[in-house]
Amino acid sequence: MFHLRKNYSSIYERWLWKNFMQLRKDVLLSDEFFYLYDMSSQQTLQEDDFKEEDYNLFQTAGQKCLDEGYTTQILEAIQDEKNKVIFKSMGWNLVSPVIRCFRSHEHDKEKRKECLKIIDQMVQVCNPKELLLGLLEQIEEAAGEEISQTILLLIQPLQTVLLKLGHKKAYSVGLSLSTLMSQLSNLPVPYTKEQMQEDKHGLCLCSNTLVKFAQPFVEEVLKTPNLSTGSGSEELKAELLKFCFSCFKYPLLNAQLDQQPEDPYEHPFRHFATGILGILLSIGDPLCKVFTKPGSMKLTVDDEALSEEDAKCAAESLACLAYLLFVQYIGMEQFPTVFGPAFLLQCNLTHIEVLLKRTEESVLSKGIDLFENSLLRVDDGSLPHHYLDINIFLRIPQDLVKVMTHCPIEHLRKKSLKILQLYIDKFEVGGKYKLLRCLLKTSNHAGVQGYIIQNIKNQIELSLKTEHDIKWFSGSSMVPLLHMVLSLPDGVETDLLVNSDRIMASLNLLRYVIIRDSVHDNQTEIWTELNRIENNFLKPLHTALNMSKAHYEAELKNAKENLHASSDKNTVCSVTVDGKKSPKMDTGMQLQVLKSALFTFDLMESVLARVEEIIEVNVKSIAE
Repeated sequence: MFHLRKNYSSIYERWLWKNFMQLRKDVLLSDEFFYLYDMSSQQTLQEDDFKEEDYNLFQTAGQKCLDEGYTTQILEAIQDEKNKVIFKSMGWNLVSPVIRCFRSHEHDKEKRKECLKIIDQMVQVCNPKELLLGLLEQIEEAAGEEISQTILLLIQPLQTVLLKLGHKKAYSVGLSLSTLMSQLSNLPVPYTKEQMQEDKHGLCLCSNTLVKFAQPFVEEVLKTPNLSTGSGSEELKAELLKFCFSCFKYPLLNAQLDQQPEDPYEHPFRHFATGILGILLSIGDPLCKVFTKPGSMKLTVDDEALSEEDAKCAAESLACLAYLLFVQYIGMEQFPTVFGPAFLLQCNLTHIEVLLKRTEESVLSKGIDLFENSLLRVDDGSLPHHYLDINIFLRIPQDLVKVMTHCPIEHLRKKSLKILQLYIDKFEVGGKYKLLRCLLKTSNHAGVQGYIIQNIKNQIELSLKTEHDIKWFSGSSMVPLLHMVLSLPDGVETDLLVNSDRIMASLNLLRYVIIRDSVHDNQTEIWTELNRIENNFLKPLHTALNMSKAHYEAELKNAKENLHASSDKNTVCSVTVDGKKSPKMDTGMQLQVLKSALFTFDLMESVLARVEEIIEVNVKSIAE
């Protein structure tokens, strides 16, 4: 039955049978294996005696024993001093079988307890470098619900193995941290308090466990004075800093961190953020250096070698750090108070810009909150106009306008509008002039344009009431701004309905100015530019109103005729607006839309008539 041979391929094979096959004689292996068991000896094994096939035999036999539930015997074998050499060399091959055994005995506490003891023994006996790879492999292969379970099971053994590597552990610590973070990034971030309390995917628990995992390595860096470039501790410090910033990117950037002061619930992500900032503050550069010179924190050995994606991740991490400091006040006690609010606003605008470009509610809201918090520190009217010569001071409000007009989340749109007004208010008059002119020029949304024109009207009103900073919203400076405001985007072909907010705001501004700024005073030079305003705005608006009213009246007549002919109010139809068909609607809704449009045109015509009446009265007074 057995194929016998005189020279055994491996002394290890005889050991393997004595220590595994005696546990279960009916485990099926090769015929040669049974023969080796019969001929086994007590010869001491050395690492050099092992061959490549020995590792496969070891793992196969160990797997079969564990599948049969012989965890007690495996534990006894690994605890036996005589087996120290074999387990030191090959024990790491049992990591995968032990983990599978642990998972398969979900309701057997004794089996699971023995599996944990086997892992602990492997940590003590096995080669740490090989066991490290075995543990990381299991963490990396976990998927779904097994991710957090595997991390929580192996993170303590992983820490112990890393601590056994001596001073040259930086690369291994970095590899371990990146593997753990890579796996955790596959888990969804709980957003509500209920989701965090449930912690369905285990992210909250795993995140806070990571801080404890990193602590011994942080202490090792702190114990090493005068770190020299290229030293093990310096490299370890670099790996820990990379870990901290990766935590800012995930999960903290996507986490909801607000907490009511009276709420006794310990917020898991606030706790995690405090721990990560504690590490950063203890081993990293001072926070003032990070914020006054963005990018000064050495995240990698060579910052110039950062890819575009890595640079984006680093920017988002710094933005999250700014949010934690200036909005949540986590670690703020370590930030020096010597910097002025305007300087901090300038520093934070870079981070705000990064956050406002994201579309997720959790990230976008952080950008809006950071912007609001930075502005509230600044006094109204204190920012000089030359700040707007710095590009980011003009880019940021444009990003905010995009949120106001494109964000699907209503409360963020409303808050963005509030922040925009707050931003405008922080500039002195010259700054307001530059900013409003830029926003009017760059915005393509009629509602936003109407809002900006209303702000311009308010500034003109203040200028007419006081002689302070009169040069900006009066005199020659006002002329180009007036012509920007008092114009139709597409001349007589302008869609008056789409642009109604802008046109009504422009008419109201013009009506106010010609009432408050008399012909004799002419502080805004409105009367000097009257002919140009009439040719470029008033006359084209008259023509556009006549064309629009005629079109909509015809549409209304057709709709009424169709309604009487069909006697069915639910008949589906559409309206032609600016040469384009509107979405289909029933006849009753179509009538409401057409009547509303005609009402808007009547309102414009009424204000336009009042403006022309005031102009005519003033022109006559000059003639007389």
